[in-house]
Amino acid sequence: MKKTSRYGIDRENGKLRLGSLEMPFPRSRAGRIAVGVLFVLGGMLGFLPILGFWMIPVGLLILSQDLAFVRRRRRRLAVWWRKRHPGVQRAGR
Repeated sequence: MKKTSRYGIDRENGKLRLGSLEMPFPRSRAGRIAVGVLFVLGGMLGFLPILGFWMIPVGLLILSQDLAFVRRRRRRLAVWWRKRHPGVQRAGR
């Protein structure tokens, strides 16, 4: 039986999984970068209705799929978080 993460990018069906929510994910690299940048920019306008600050981490998650410098920062943050909070369970487990 295969364990699936509740948060992240599901490569099999090409969707972004955020808990029980699944969003379609562009298959082209340029499309993913454009969507990630739009999410980050929309998150910076999070004080407006409909847009929210939740869009920034989602945009960075999407960008980390294709951009190495964003991926390195995300991994460093994850390692730092695990060292600081060792008792916290990982998301989706």
